[in-house]
Amino acid sequence: MTADTLLERITDYACRPDPYPLYAELREAGRVVRQADGSHLVGTYHEINALLHDPRVSVDPRHGLVRDPGLSEQEQLPFLILDDPAHHRLRTLAMRPFGPPHSPGRVDAMRGQIAELTGELVEGLRDRAEFDLVDDFAYPLPVTVICRLLGVPREDEPLFRRWSDLVVASADVQPGEEAAERARTGRQARVEMGRYLVDLAEQRRGRPGEDMLSAFVNEPDPALRLTREELAETAVLLLIAGHETTVNLITNGVLTLLRHPDQLERLRRDPGLLPGAVEELLRYEPPVHLRRRVPLVDLDIAGSVVPKGEPLILVIASGNRDPGRFRDPDRFDPARVDNQHLGFGGGIHLCYGAPLARIEARAALGALIPRLGAVTLVEDPPPYRRNAMLRGPRHLPIRVGSL
Repeated sequence: MTADTLLERITDYACRPDPYPLYAELREAGRVVRQADGSHLVGTYHEINALLHDPRVSVDPRHGLVRDPGLSEQEQLPFLILDDPAHHRLRTLAMRPFGPPHSPGRVDAMRGQIAELTGELVEGLRDRAEFDLVDDFAYPLPVTVICRLLGVPREDEPLFRRWSDLVVASADVQPGEEAAERARTGRQARVEMGRYLVDLAEQRRGRPGEDMLSAFVNEPDPALRLTREELAETAVLLLIAGHETTVNLITNGVLTLLRHPDQLERLRRDPGLLPGAVEELLRYEPPVHLRRRVPLVDLDIAGSVVPKGEPLILVIASGNRDPGRFRDPDRFDPARVDNQHLGFGGGIHLCYGAPLARIEARAALGALIPRLGAVTLVEDPPPYRRNAMLRGPRHLPIRVGSL
């Protein structure tokens, strides 16, 4: 097989359990590898890191030469796929009720609730002979947390889970004829989910609670208010991003530890290594593997010119395993030093919810690690989600000796 088929092979579902040999092939093929479909793959750490910080590279799909016919110039997009200054404005407004400087204690105040919820979920597994780590633990933990933060009724989870699945599927980089249909259904799901969240927010206008939807809709300063369309897109983004990647982080983390019993025992003996272990998991098995970009000019990347508007795909997970940046990169080492990974992206689009994800992952793994010695994987590799961009097991069935 030739290097110009790498994207097709990386996104092939058959490769989902282990794409890392393909990432090594990508790095060996060059710093920029043009694909048969006209896209350009970048899989080396230093080039990816530079591009994440380069203002000549856009996240807005409307700058691409190949346009989505259903995407209009006037459509309100989430700030995740907007450039500055629109991105800066919306991200700043979204941050006001979430973190510093206006709400510095919001996330930290959740620590107790997260610890309590984690304990309840672990206790619920105690008498189970077998359970699915995703459905019974890794999914309900971040979903409940983000619901509490936003003010979304937890009982509505089945409704927004369906919307979330469709939106996430539409965000994949997988090429092919199905992409247009995924985009159409994803946009429709975003509209329906946005309408639901705006309706929730409107119910709190003039009667605010402690949640973020209340804060958005009751902002007293007209200059700091989100429009109805902006509120819809921002709330959808926060609800989906607030749990999807954390589910992957926790599930990939447990799977990695069960595959490395020596390191699991090391963490059991020395819980002080846990913060570093979470960072190593973000490097070794990141929740997000691929990110799309579009050059705004003809862009020279390590001697290769990527023409303006042609698709640029940053293979984050490959950069995290680049031997040009990390020593012994295919080894999982919870005590790794100098671990400036790309697990949360970089630049102006550095993950908004990284502090919360770290707290949730540390709480989850801290509660599970003392109990993982008695469990075994029912299936390895487990069944994975279809998405190549947000890579993680769809289920992780575990058999219990004694919890």
